Amino acid sequence: MAFIVTDNCIKCKYTDCVEVCPVDCFYEGPNFLVIDPDECIDCALCEPECPAEAIFSEDELPADQVQFVEINADLAGKWPNITEKKDPLPDAAEWDGKPNKLQYLER
Repeated sequence: MAFIVTDNCIKCKYTDCVEVCPVDCFYEGPNFLVIDPDECIDCALCEPECPAEAIFSEDELPADQVQFVEINADLAGKWPNITEKKDPLPDAAEWDGKPNKLQYLER
């Protein structure tokens, strides 16, 4: 089982999780991060580091977030790898916790 980045990361893109990943399995898009499920070793180090609480174990994924399994797998193959912490998006605090952000995902 892999960990999955979900809806609340969109338009926030905190990268605290990236710094603790021992296998560098995070990939960065314009306003979202994803985890490559083929690279994730299920170590769980990233989950508690996410200030937006947007990372879940695949087996604990909320029912309304299941589409992010496919989104993470797809976009990890298209986006560049990220291995160091960066500043979050400028308006991340405003977007943190807003529901239904999938429509804002920039692919």
